[in-house]
Amino acid sequence: MIVKTAHYRQQLQSDRAPAVRRDPGARSLGSGDHPLSSILHPRLAQPALLQSLNPQPSTLNPRRAFTLIELLVVITIMGLIAALAMPTLRGLKPNAKVAATRDLLDAVGRARQLAISQRTTVYMVFLSTNFWANVPATQMTNVQPLLDKQLTGYAFVCLRRVGDQPGKHYPRYLSSWKTLPQGAYIPAEKFWPAPVLTISNTAIGTLSIPQFSRTNNIPFPTEDNPITNATVIMHYIAFDGTGQLVSGLAGRPELIPVSEGNVSIARDSITKAAIFTDAPPRVNEVPAGNTSENYSLVYIDRLTGRAHVEHRTVQ
Repeated sequence: MIVKTAHYRQQLQSDRAPAVRRDPGARSLGSGDHPLSSILHPRLAQPALLQSLNPQPSTLNPRRAFTLIELLVVITIMGLIAALAMPTLRGLKPNAKVAATRDLLDAVGRARQLAISQRTTVYMVFLSTNFWANVPATQMTNVQPLLDKQLTGYAFVCLRRVGDQPGKHYPRYLSSWKTLPQGAYIPAEKFWPAPVLTISNTAIGTLSIPQFSRTNNIPFPTEDNPITNATVIMHYIAFDGTGQLVSGLAGRPELIPVSEGNVSIARDSITKAAIFTDAPPRVNEVPAGNTSENYSLVYIDRLTGRAHVEHRTVQ
């Protein structure tokens, strides 16, 4: 009987295990070493090489700061670039007159389209200065919300629509009260009784701007809450059901100028709400004279009712 001793079993296991070649210069892995470093590349296990790949912070070169001369040079260069770019950036600033003219042109086109679609006469009404002159004191609250819309506000109104009974008119506002973009307004000369505005040296000759037509038959400020027992004069342009212009002077187009500047409305010193005053609002034309010297007009053809813009062309 053969007895296998412990020495025999140890010898048998060593015979079965494959031989592993070890680098004589390699050291055993510590707890902080990567277990694959010596297998993937035996040289990575060398202490000198690992130390060179992970230098101590004390061996790094300190950062070099900017000197005063370098900082002044950079600031000078930035100043030169800003000076060169300023005219271009100023040209990108939106022009209030251009924006207001486009807004007014679109609004006129909207009034014409409403007249055609509703097959009735549509009025585009405007707010003059001190439009509340004949409003009774007991009804001033009705027009309070419109005080800050003088020379800039407009709305669309029709006095009758398809389906109304003959002899019975039911006026309706087809929009809320809107305003031109901030920084532009319709000059007071376009509203009666101001003097007529004349613009010379235009592409279509010297123009005498006719004033808006006027009426007191339009309910104001809304059809369901109108001012009563007073004659409120409204300034307007109008288009009939075919889209033709039916306001203004016979045989002449409608010309609506746009001015750049602002309208200063009297306001309460505490609440800043617009208040009633006998004096008209102060109009500040900026730059001065731009209404005539740098004119911008919405030109409405009488026969077709179509509108386009006439403006000063830079030579």
